[in-house]
Amino acid sequence: MNFYAKFLKGLFLTFLGLYTYTYTFAQSPTDELMMPKHEICFLGYYEYGQFDEYWEGALLRTNGTIATVQRKTALLMAAYGLTPKLNIYAGLPYVATNSTLPNGGKFAGAQGIQDYSIGLKYQLYQKKNEKGEFSAFASLNFSNRASNYLSDYQPYSLGLGAPQLAWRGILHYKLENGLYFRGSGAFIWKGYTEAEREYYYNDGSYFTPWMDVPNSWNYEAVFGKWIKGNVLRLEVSYVGQRSTFGDDIRAYNAPQPTNRVNMDRVGFFAHYYFPKIKGLGVLASYNQVIGGRNAPKMTSVGAGLTYQFGLFN
Repeated sequence: MNFYAKFLKGLFLTFLGLYTYTYTFAQSPTDELMMPKHEICFLGYYEYGQFDEYWEGALLRTNGTIATVQRKTALLMAAYGLTPKLNIYAGLPYVATNSTLPNGGKFAGAQGIQDYSIGLKYQLYQKKNEKGEFSAFASLNFSNRASNYLSDYQPYSLGLGAPQLAWRGILHYKLENGLYFRGSGAFIWKGYTEAEREYYYNDGSYFTPWMDVPNSWNYEAVFGKWIKGNVLRLEVSYVGQRSTFGDDIRAYNAPQPTNRVNMDRVGFFAHYYFPKIKGLGVLASYNQVIGGRNAPKMTSVGAGLTYQFGLFN
């Protein structure tokens, strides 16, 4: 088997980037926290992810020639309370990818600004009683490429390079002792991305550079607890993704944005709010992909800071 066949065998469809990944940061479009009116919260976050195995279709393979693929993301995000029930969000990540082997000088990683994101979250319902509090939310998030990166350069591409629109519903129930449960479901529409070639195969021949990126359903289930009032928040979570169409990575061929990507991920999240420094918080996360189809077996860790204050106070 020649070098290129070995390399292609080691490729996978790299993780889909910021907005198909379900983040559980404070005051995000995926959680139950709402910013008070005219208050703003900034998040600075760094995440490191790596994998040395991936699923080619349903078959788990070792990367082989390219060894461990690394993905580093620096994220700046802001949330603002327009009203007590309506929040807006904006985010922008910087991504860098590389491999632990030099690939014989044939391939290099990539780095640059990935996709901008803007979103809304609205509190639809809230009901309190002597046992706890139930609430329901809806969010809408749009993202698109913010730089001219190569979307078909897998596994080092920064993202999919396609516009995405996510509709999400969120249900949350919190007990008086601080325990809470959250569940959410989202449909993510993904548009077309332009590849750097004029022909590709997707269960048939396509003589065009435009690739149809599969839509997906995303799910999240969270069990958490507030400790010492509202000082420390701890969560364990499950996140699932199921594409609605798409093809499999073919043996000895590179993956591409048309691939069906399914994923199951478990994680842990903690957020500490400093009692004596108003508005300042520190957070950390750990996530592990445990199952998938045309997906990496990714392990990731991250840490960041949040700062919240009144904008017009």
